[in-house]
Amino acid sequence: MKIAVLPGDGIGTEIVAEAVKVLNALELKFEMEEALVGGAAYDAHGHPLPESTLKLAKDSDAILFGAVGDWKYDKLDRPLRPEQAILGLRKNLGLFANFRPAICYEQLVSASSLKPELISGLDILIIRELTGDIYFGQPRGRRVATDGHFPGAEEAFDTMRYSRPEIERIAHVAFQAARKRSKKVTSVDKSNVLETFQFWKDVVTDVHKEYPDVALDHMYVDNAAMQLVKEPKKFDVVVTGNMFGDILSDEASMLTGSIGMLPSASLNSQSQGLYEPSHGSAPDIACKGIANPLATILSAAMMLRFSLNQAESADRIETAVRSVLSSGLRTVDIWSEGTQKVSTREMGEAVVKAITKKAKG
Repeated sequence: MKIAVLPGDGIGTEIVAEAVKVLNALELKFEMEEALVGGAAYDAHGHPLPESTLKLAKDSDAILFGAVGDWKYDKLDRPLRPEQAILGLRKNLGLFANFRPAICYEQLVSASSLKPELISGLDILIIRELTGDIYFGQPRGRRVATDGHFPGAEEAFDTMRYSRPEIERIAHVAFQAARKRSKKVTSVDKSNVLETFQFWKDVVTDVHKEYPDVALDHMYVDNAAMQLVKEPKKFDVVVTGNMFGDILSDEASMLTGSIGMLPSASLNSQSQGLYEPSHGSAPDIACKGIANPLATILSAAMMLRFSLNQAESADRIETAVRSVLSSGLRTVDIWSEGTQKVSTREMGEAVVKAITKKAKG
């Protein structure tokens, strides 16, 4: 089992270090190789996704990814900005299906900004199409200065596009996932305004005919955003496009109490995957030891389950996280009165301890 470890920028190095400790505690036979990506790679190699890093990713069974980006790179031409690394990995590895579970742990109900009765027992799976939509649509018309901005420009545009095969394959993923859950899919679109999403709605409806045992409903994205905070438990599997999925999954993360608790998996058709927390590089808190590593640790559990066929080990990590939360340990983002505030490193070590204690028991 070969894992490419790409910590990236900001808090990425801190949280990935804790996830690696947790993986090592399982005593499985991993080959882990680390490489630079994002701003760190640009500083060293002049590009956010060097050929050596891309080759390592392609040659690995899975990628454990931290986060990329920093304000100091905002003046670079867009193709050289750290965020282009993640887009490049998605494109080159064909990582089209993004799984973002939003689970509210019972121990963290009080950390959510919503009433406990609205989010207690919450378990949503957002499936985001990852290689199409406006993020990849061509051509892009713009007048870009050397600092990446638009002085004197009169207009700029990006093209939203989807092909039938792209929508069909993500729809199949969503319906198949729903069969293992509550057999209910909500497809989110903006078909009342955008031709692209009328097409999306039509194709998803066609694919649904192959899954008569799964219920399907369609919802406009603005209504979906409202319903996520009004009645979140009405959702189970949500499937949507790249941009809407980006926004809605971040919204859903806050239902759980903190985006620091939200893992994610991005898979291709061969189950090779990139696993990362849903949050960003947070340069404002980097090197302070206060970042929450649990989203990254839970992403490592998803990696074991989806790409490395180690479901039992994935269960061990998730059980250990629940045990640590039950003990009252909290990083600052999920801390509340009566719980114990701990650092990034202390939280990671607590998960390791819970895993090894269970193994000895």
